[in-house]
Amino acid sequence: MTTASGDDAPDDDLTYTSAVAELDEILLELEDEALDVDVLAARVERASTLIRFCRTRITSARTQVSKIVADLDELGTDT
Repeated sequence: MTTASGDDAPDDDLTYTSAVAELDEILLELEDEALDVDVLAARVERASTLIRFCRTRITSARTQVSKIVADLDELGTDT
């Protein structure tokens, strides 16, 4: 999944689920011993981009959940 400009930045419509699915596809490709070295380098770079995207999404979700829990805790102490 590359953007229209052809670079390896995550697409605007990329989701965590689709990023993980693409990572799974890349892993399968990397297990192929006949994979061309130039393709290998490009796939590893794409995997790196996707991993960074997924880490960012996980961090964001963790922050959101922590905020929600803190808000709920605060509501519980107001009564």
